[in-house]
Amino acid sequence: MFRRALLLIAVAAMMSILRPTFAGNPQMVDIATVDPTIVIDLRYATEQNVTGHALYPRGARALVLPSVAQQLAGAQSWLKQFRYRLKIWDAYRPREAQELLWKYAAKDQYVSNPEKGFGSMHSYGVSVDATLVDDWSQDATMPTKFDEFTPQAMMGYVGRDPSVKQHLTLLQLAMSHNNFYGLRVEWWHFTTADWKKYVPYWEDPTMSEASKPATRKKG
Repeated sequence: MFRRALLLIAVAAMMSILRPTFAGNPQMVDIATVDPTIVIDLRYATEQNVTGHALYPRGARALVLPSVAQQLAGAQSWLKQFRYRLKIWDAYRPREAQELLWKYAAKDQYVSNPEKGFGSMHSYGVSVDATLVDDWSQDATMPTKFDEFTPQAMMGYVGRDPSVKQHLTLLQLAMSHNNFYGLRVEWWHFTTADWKKYVPYWEDPTMSEASKPATRKKG
């Protein structure tokens, strides 16, 4: 109960800091302005995430680097031939929000420590969390829900539902054809292959293997 109260206080204090960040970040563009057909559903602006609380202010926009937005538009165009579209669950994540996520998510195996290495790839506008919707804006069946940190969330689906396998493969192909690659432990997470142009990356010998790009922790 005390932990929950602390989270509510921290989130309330953080909102005033985050509003200007989402309102105007000159390095980022709004995905919706680049391709309005991409569905935006920022889960960290709602309670539908691993913390159970909104970490972003109401009305937060889905921001990414301009080149990443163009890649997403390419993936969206590719998906249209199969009558599916992208839905974005998360995009740019301010460092302050990552600090809250790290502190209160209680999922150290998956959440990146913002003080270690380069922190979250989301904080540089090079990563998105994405899923699919069909032509009627109905969610495609996928291996898990968002932020469900279980073995079932691995990018290599091992279940027996053919529709889940088909949808996941379609999402992965759309993203890989447009210069994204996935994250082993989260089927929904994708990073531009050009991330090293934008992230101050270095080979830190104290950094765990799970924090490095090939097998890094949550976003």
